[in-house]
Amino acid sequence: MNNYQHSVLLDLSKCTGCTTCLKHCPTEAIRIQDGHAVINDTRCIDCGECIRNCPHQAKKAVSSKFEEMDKFKYKIALPAPTLYGQFENLDDIDYVLDGLLKIGFDDVFEVSKAAELVSAYTRLYLKTDGITRPVISSACPVIVRLIELRYPSLNSNIIHMLPPMEVAANLAREKAMKEHPELKDEDIGVCFITPCPAKVSYVKNGFADYKSKVDVVVSISDIYFKLIDEMKYGSDIKSLCETGIIGLSWASSGGEATAIFSEKYLAADGIENVMRVLDQVENGNISQLEFIELNACPGGCVGGVLTVQNPFIAKARLRSLRRGLPVSRNTLDKDKDQYIPDSYLFNELPKYAPIARLSDNLAESMRMMADIRDLRSSLPGIDCGACGAPSCRAFAEDIIRGRADISSCIIKGVSEDDSK
Repeated sequence: MNNYQHSVLLDLSKCTGCTTCLKHCPTEAIRIQDGHAVINDTRCIDCGECIRNCPHQAKKAVSSKFEEMDKFKYKIALPAPTLYGQFENLDDIDYVLDGLLKIGFDDVFEVSKAAELVSAYTRLYLKTDGITRPVISSACPVIVRLIELRYPSLNSNIIHMLPPMEVAANLAREKAMKEHPELKDEDIGVCFITPCPAKVSYVKNGFADYKSKVDVVVSISDIYFKLIDEMKYGSDIKSLCETGIIGLSWASSGGEATAIFSEKYLAADGIENVMRVLDQVENGNISQLEFIELNACPGGCVGGVLTVQNPFIAKARLRSLRRGLPVSRNTLDKDKDQYIPDSYLFNELPKYAPIARLSDNLAESMRMMADIRDLRSSLPGIDCGACGAPSCRAFAEDIIRGRADISSCIIKGVSEDDSK
C-alpha cells in the first residue's frame, strides 16, 4: 500500500494553506500542517478534485512527456474518445487520427473501438448466473480505488472487466506484432492520451496481479497543441475511424450504461454524487438495478482535469460527431463469441486497507471509536477547518491517533487555556 505511486502532487511553493482542497477531498486525505497542505498517500484516490478546486494551482497532475515515446521503434497512440471533443469545428474524427500519425505515431488504435467491444462483453457478462448485482463498472480507476478504501463491502459488485484503455493496448500490440513480425514486444511503445490523472496512476500501479500494457500516458492538454498545428481541415486524409455511436458516448456520463441495452441502469458523475449512490447501494436503499456506471469527474471523462475544453462544450461537440455514425462498428459474433476472453478480464482487485479501520486489533479499534465519539461530542461541531482537518470528526480521529493536538482547535483550545 505504501508503494502506491500517485499522479496528483503538491507544489509547495504555491500552497497558501487556504483549506479549499481540504474541504473538497472526498476521502479526507488532506490536512493543513505548518501553513500548507499535506496529502496522505494512503487515502488519496487521484480523483483530481484538489486540482480542480485549488485557487492557487498548488495541486498538479504528473503525466509523461510525449518525448518519452522516442525510445520505442514503433509508436502506437491510444486516443481517449474525450480527445475528439476538444476541437472546434471538427466534423470528421479522421482529422484527429491523421494528426496523431503526423506528430510521430506509427499507428493509432481508438480506445472508443475497444469500448464498443467492452460494452458487448458486458452485455454478455450481465447474462451470467450468480453474479453480484448491481454490477458496478470498473472503467474509472478512481471509483475502484474509492470502493476499496471506503466501501469494501461492495468489492464483489465490481465487474472484473479491464477498462477500454487496457483492452485497446492489448489489441494494438497484437495488431502491431501481426503486421510487423520483425518487431519484438519491447520495440513497441503504447501511449494512452488521457483526460485525467487517475489513468496515470492506474498504469503506474497496475491492477493487483495485472500489469498494464500501456507504456506512456500523456495528457490531452499536452497532445492538443501538437495536434492543432498538424490538423488541416479540408485536406485529403485516410479513412481511419473504426468506432460508432457507442464508442464515442463513453466519453460522457451515461454512455457506458446505455450501451448495455437495458433500462435497469444508473449513471452518476461527480465524486459527491458518486458517494451518495455508493452509500445507498451499501445500505440497500436503492431499487434493483442491473448495472451502475460511476464517473468521478463531472460529466464523465469530458470533465477530466487534463482536458482543454469546457466539458459541456466537449459533450456537445461529441454529440455532433455521432451524427451519421452507426450504433457500433464492433460487435460480437453470435455463433462464436459465447464467452468473455481472458484478455478482457483481470483476476483480482488491489487490496487496500479501508480508511475507516483504526487498528488491526478489534478491541483496540472499538476503544478508539469510543474515544473519538466522546472527543467529537466536546468539539464545536462547526467543521471550520481551522485546525487543519476537514471536520471535527476527522480532527477527533487525528487526536486519538496521535497525529494532532487539541490546542489546534481555535475554539476548544482557547477555552481550555482560559479555564486554567
